Amino acid sequence: MRTTCALIGVCLAWLPVALKAESPPERPNIIYILADDLGYGDLSCYGQRILKTPNLDRMAAEGLRFTRHYAGSTVCAPSRCVLLTGLHTGHCRIRGNGPGQLRQSDLTFVEVLQRAGYRTGCFGKWGVGNPPPLDDPQRHGFDEFYGYINMYHAHNYFPEFLIRNGKKVPLRNRLYPDWRRKRTGPREGAGVADVAVDYAPKLIAEATLRFIRENADQPFFVYYALNIPHANNEGGGDPRIGRNGLRVPDWGPFAGKPWPPQEKGFARMMQYIDQDVGRILSLLKELRIERRTLVLFSSDNGPHQEGGHKVDFFDSNGPLRGWKRDLYEGGIRTPFIAWWPGHVPAGKTSDLISGFQDVFPTLLELAGVREIPATDGISMVPTLLGRPEQQRRHDHLYWEFYEQGGKLAVVKGHWKAVRLNVIRNPDGPIELYDLRSDVGEQHNIDAEHPDVVSELARIMKTEHTPPEGNVK
Repeated sequence: MRTTCALIGVCLAWLPVALKAESPPERPNIIYILADDLGYGDLSCYGQRILKTPNLDRMAAEGLRFTRHYAGSTVCAPSRCVLLTGLHTGHCRIRGNGPGQLRQSDLTFVEVLQRAGYRTGCFGKWGVGNPPPLDDPQRHGFDEFYGYINMYHAHNYFPEFLIRNGKKVPLRNRLYPDWRRKRTGPREGAGVADVAVDYAPKLIAEATLRFIRENADQPFFVYYALNIPHANNEGGGDPRIGRNGLRVPDWGPFAGKPWPPQEKGFARMMQYIDQDVGRILSLLKELRIERRTLVLFSSDNGPHQEGGHKVDFFDSNGPLRGWKRDLYEGGIRTPFIAWWPGHVPAGKTSDLISGFQDVFPTLLELAGVREIPATDGISMVPTLLGRPEQQRRHDHLYWEFYEQGGKLAVVKGHWKAVRLNVIRNPDGPIELYDLRSDVGEQHNIDAEHPDVVSELARIMKTEHTPPEGNVK
């Protein structure tokens, strides 16, 4: 069995070599929908008051809504690495958005599903490592891919090309010449379009629906990895398009709103996401496979403040502190909705502490895989199937992020510890918050609970292993 790093046996020595899976009610199709930089407060079923997300609200009403689910990281590449490999950022290969790639030895849950007979498709933004090869999804378990491989390419909603199964497919868009000259190598295709005809998120949505329709008679796994509502950071600095990093084909019902163009674009992107989720659910019902298809929805990290968009405009982080690139709750706590008619209980809410690393064992157990490789995750199947009393629970969750001075965080029950500036001062002060009474992390109570601080500091040390073949 392949592993992610040479130290995996030491890193995960406390875990069993294999976990025995229970048979689910039936072997389901699985659709995992991942929004890009969507905040905890961006969905109306999570408290959004201005923008409406009726299809996601219906998905939550007909399924299970999690309130303490955490992304793998606070930026895209490591978060997606945690999702695919089941290893948190103290153990996984990719720990930041800098240089680094998955290796052939890095096992993903998709490879296991593929070997178990699932037809696998990834549509949207790959963005795992920088710069990954064009066929990276195929190297790690996907039969079919259409979208963006490089995260910087995915900034551009009107790119000159997309990637289909390792090959470039030209589109009718054209970048401004100066952007075309600048965007070579790892950033090829990123920039700002002068001629904007083909809106890539719409093409990717159509490819996703087509894959579902074509594979309805066999077990399939779909990873629908949107690149919205992430901003085109390059566009946010270009005066030719009004410094608008959230361009859309039109503003639709938001055209008449007295909002900045960036916020109209953000609102339209949220509407696109919700509409496409609705299209997926409707297609499953049309094909009469909704009762054998699990649909999951989440976001890769907290909300962004890029491309001219402001987090506070729609209160994208809700009651939480911080946003993308923070390890406060606003940077890592994300919406998570599970929908599977007849199996996932309808209209329920779970406060189970869970994270991206849990997706690996959960989906493999549901797929009937008997020998599930050891990871940092815990299967959420009991909670998903309405048996919370049988649910194993994490002792703690851990994150590290070596940008902006370096940050560490630990969640242990209702306690949350954050340590900043760890590159300069690895043993520096720890902020401590009680999330029961202070979900907004406004009151540092480290001085009142030195024993708790000491315990969480110990976890920060034991959960980190040096990254192998990858910068921090």
